[in-house]
Amino acid sequence: MKITDIRAVPVRGGPRTYLFVLVDTDEGVLGIGESGLASRGAAVCGALEHLTPLLVGQDPLRTERLWQLMSRGGFFPADRVVASALAAVDLALWDIKGKALGVPVHVLLGGRVRDRVACYTHVRPAGSGPAEVARACTELREAGWRALRLTLPASGETFEPRAAIRAGVETFAAAREAVGDDVDLILDVHTRLDPPEAALLCRELEPLRPLFVEDPLRCENLDAYRRLRERTAVPLAAGEQLASKWEFRPLIEEELIDYTRIDLCIAGGLTEAAKIAGWCETHYIRVAVHNPLGPVATAAALHFNLACTAFGVQEQPYRPGDLLPEVFPAAPEWRGGSLLPLEGPGLGLPIDLDALAAFRTETWNEPPRLSRSDGSFTNW
Repeated sequence: MKITDIRAVPVRGGPRTYLFVLVDTDEGVLGIGESGLASRGAAVCGALEHLTPLLVGQDPLRTERLWQLMSRGGFFPADRVVASALAAVDLALWDIKGKALGVPVHVLLGGRVRDRVACYTHVRPAGSGPAEVARACTELREAGWRALRLTLPASGETFEPRAAIRAGVETFAAAREAVGDDVDLILDVHTRLDPPEAALLCRELEPLRPLFVEDPLRCENLDAYRRLRERTAVPLAAGEQLASKWEFRPLIEEELIDYTRIDLCIAGGLTEAAKIAGWCETHYIRVAVHNPLGPVATAAALHFNLACTAFGVQEQPYRPGDLLPEVFPAAPEWRGGSLLPLEGPGLGLPIDLDALAAFRTETWNEPPRLSRSDGSFTNW
C-alpha cells in the first residue's frame, strides 16, 4: 500500500472552522485526521503542501518513520504550525493502519486498559455571574456529567486580573455549593495570569477542591511553573499549546504539573502523544487530553485514552453526534459522563465525503481579543 495524495478540507461547523485532513492510498483505504490549529489554518495548509511530496509513494503503515520524516525532514524542527499539520496526517495514518489490519486504533496502541473514558464539559455561559453558572452546573450534573470546566470571567473585551480572580473564586464557590463533591470542577485560566496573580488565585481555590487549575501561566517560559508549584497545593495542568515531547520535558521531568494537557492535533498526533504519556506515567502525572475540536479529534482522543494507563480525564465540550452529524453519521456513545469504545476498524468513524464537501469553507477562526483596562493586550 502506498500514499497517493493528501487533502486538507476546512469545514464550518457551528461558530467555528475545523480543519480535516484526508490521506488517500492506492488500495482505496482512506485515512481521516484533524488539525488543532484552525485559527492559523492557512499556515497549516501551507505546511501540508510541503509535507505532501515527502509522503506520496510512502508506505502509510510505517507511522514512526513517517513521523520522523515529517518532523525533521525540513531540517528545522517542527513548530506548532508544522506539528499541527503533522498531527493531522499522523491521525490519518493510524486510521489507515487500523482499517488495513481490521482492528480499532486502541488495539494498535496496546489494547484497552479501561472500558470507558471519563469526560468533562464546558459550563456555559462562561462569563455569567455566580447564580447563572451555578444553575448551569446543576443542569449539567442532572444531565449526567460528572466533571465540569469553568473559566475566569472577563468584562466584555476587558480582563483585569485582580477583579477576574475575585469574581472567578466567587463563581467557583457557587458552583461547588451547587453540585457538591460528587462532581469534579476545573478552572481554566487560559494563560491570562502572571505568577503572583496565579499564586493568589490558587491559594484562594484550595478550600474549594478543584480537580485542577488549567494553564494559569503563559507557556513561553515554563520555568515560571516552578515558582507557582512552591506556592500552592492546588493540582496544576498545562500543555495544550505545546507541540512536542521536547517542550513538555521541564513540566514532566521536574514534576511541575499534575495533569498533562496533550493536544493530539497539535503535539504530533498519536505517535508523539504515546511517548509523552509513557513519560508521564513514570512521574505519576495524569493525562487530560485537550479536545475542544471536532469529531475526528474526539474519536482519536477516545482511542488514545482507552489504551493510556496514565489517563485522567478527557475534555469534551459537546456530546458526540451533536457536531456535523451530516458529515460523520456515527459517533461514540456517551453515557453517564463517559464515552464508550468505538469498535470499528481504524478510528471507527465513517465519513460522508459529499457532505464534507458541502460544508467546506474558506473562513478561518479568529479568537476573541482581550485587553487590560489601560488598553494593553492580554491573552484570550
